Formats: sequence, C-alpha cells, structure tokens
Amino acid sequence: MQKLYIIHGWTYKPEPWEEVIAVLKKEYKIDAELLRVPGLGTKSAEVYTIDDYVTWAVKRIPKGSIALGHSNGGRILLNMLVQKGSDYLKGLILLDSAGIYEASRKNELMRKMSKAFSPLKKSKLARKVVHKVLGVHDYNDAPENMKKTMTNMLDSDRELDISQITTKTRMIWGTDDQMTPLRQGEKMHKLLKNSKLTIKEGWRHSHYLRDIKATAAEIAKQYEELK
Repeated sequence: MQKLYIIHGWTYKPEPWEEVIAVLKKEYKIDAELLRVPGLGTKSAEVYTIDDYVTWAVKRIPKGSIALGHSNGGRILLNMLVQKGSDYLKGLILLDSAGIYEASRKNELMRKMSKAFSPLKKSKLARKVVHKVLGVHDYNDAPENMKKTMTNMLDSDRELDISQITTKTRMIWGTDDQMTPLRQGEKMHKLLKNSKLTIKEGWRHSHYLRDIKATAAEIAKQYEELK
C-alpha cells in the first residue's frame, strides 16, 4: 500500500491530525503517518530556515511517496520538490498551502508582530490580537524561536519558484480561508503545471478542526487519484 505522509501547518498541537489519520485508516484503508514539524510542537531554542525543514522532510519521506502538506507543511513540500526535483514524490496533496509570496499589509504585519513576540507576551490583550491576526493556535504556548522561524518561512516565499514543479498535484482549498486566501490557491494552481484544484465552499484554513470526517473524505478522494 502506498503510504501517505502528512506534514501539518503552523500549529502547536497537531493532535487533531491524528484523528483525521484514524479516519483515513479505518474508513479508507489508507496508511497515513503524521510528521511532527520540529520547533512547533515543543518549546525550542532553535531557529529554523526553510532549508532546515527540507532536510528534515527528506530524511522522513522516501523518494516515490505521496505526501500532503497543510499550510506551512505545503510550503515545506514545495521547497523540497524545487530542491530535490519533481520526481522525488509520486504525488502531492496541498491543503490550503502556503508558498505564494504577497507583498501585502497582512504579511508585513505578521512579520512585525512576530518580531514583537517577546514584549507582547506580557500583555493578555496583545496576545489575543496577535492570536487573531496570525491565526496561530495556542499562541501563549508557542516556543521562543517562533518569531524568527516564522519570519524565515514568510521570507522564503520571495525566492520560491514553483513553476518548475511537474509533480502530479491535487489541491484542496476553502473559499473562506483567510490565512492563505483562495486567490493564492488559484495562482498556485496556474503555476503548478500538473495540478488540479478542488474548491470547498465554506471551508476555512484549518477545516480539519471543524469537520474531521469531511476533511478525511476529501483527502482520501485526492489520494486515490494519485496512488
């Protein structure tokens, strides 16, 4: 059976993904494995770059595999394919993926607020504002390296050229995603020559937190097309 490797996005509690995986295994007989991104699940003094994450991913995902990336997880997989070649993966599933650079006020605000992480920790109100703007779950429990790592991830999109990727790709995007808006998904779809875009009405950036079964069903559908 072709194994499905899943890289979660910017979350400090990836446990809900284990529930999605449980449904994939039980109802769809898909052998799926969650790869927990270093520096996110536990407090850490390390600062990560996109190259660090690509090296980490290559060590865990064998060549010829099918992989799914949500949000920052998609960014990692796209960078991996640029660096290692499109044939490194048999198939790619992108769920509301990051990786499209936009010189927007929101991105600049994210950078500024991530740099202001330390002083903001002292203000309960400020933490709530940061949480809402960045869309980061459990922000109060975030590791100390978050501000620099987040800035590194956002800045890496400036140099990412995904137009060279020819990997068979299936994209799932929510119409109500405010973190990586549908316009980014449509742009990514145009750049990825061998991609198919499925738009889900009413889905937000992290729909798996709202409807585990619907998320698993859509992932299973896309996986079947790739295996």
